[in-house]
Amino acid sequence: MLTKKQIELLDFIQKRMARDGVPPSFDEMKDALDLRSKSGIHRLVTALEERGFIRRLPHRARALEIIRLPDSMGGAAAIPGAASSDAAPGFSPRVITNNRPPQPRGAMTITDSPAVELPLMGRIAAGVPIEAISEVSHHIAVPGSMLRGRENHYALEVRGDSMIEAGINDGDVVVIREQATAENGDIIVALVEGHEATLKRYRRRGAMIALEAANPAYETRVLPESAVRVQGRLVGLIRSY
Repeated sequence: MLTKKQIELLDFIQKRMARDGVPPSFDEMKDALDLRSKSGIHRLVTALEERGFIRRLPHRARALEIIRLPDSMGGAAAIPGAASSDAAPGFSPRVITNNRPPQPRGAMTITDSPAVELPLMGRIAAGVPIEAISEVSHHIAVPGSMLRGRENHYALEVRGDSMIEAGINDGDVVVIREQATAENGDIIVALVEGHEATLKRYRRRGAMIALEAANPAYETRVLPESAVRVQGRLVGLIRSY
């Protein structure tokens, strides 16, 4: 027997996976269920996992898999590869054969997609802030479509795991648009007290600035506005396998 909140969360996850192909982040779950903190989401996810409705895949961000649904939601399995006659309403799994997914309409090969050389400015901490790096180590090619507007852009290599629930992993390369302002919820490069650089989600709290991690193992840092300088906003991510 599931609680109302557990059913609401399972329904939200199932609909988002059907729409986007990936589970929502914990922040998105928290907002959808109107909870004050992500700890409540962690408890709900754990309860659903213990009851056999979902499964968490280790060592991956946003790694949730729906195993089955309760009778009130159709009672059907919603796992990848399930037959369409058994799928939950609105869920249409795509089966990849021969280890190669179909090419999306309008997709270009890597050689057809225009690329832009951006300076890789070094490493940025997604965890404990590290010393700011402002020297170019080398250049990296990124798709031109990833760049927005006429502002300067640069790239940074991520070190740490504090942003994994935002889909940003250790070793990823983030593409940053240079700007000095941010909106609530933006993921930014913040220069803290003039010498520490960190990648965090930006929130304004009156005269204070909160730098939020996307990993419950890290605490939110709340600092005076004068101690935080926005160096740019995340606009893209590159991952190598």
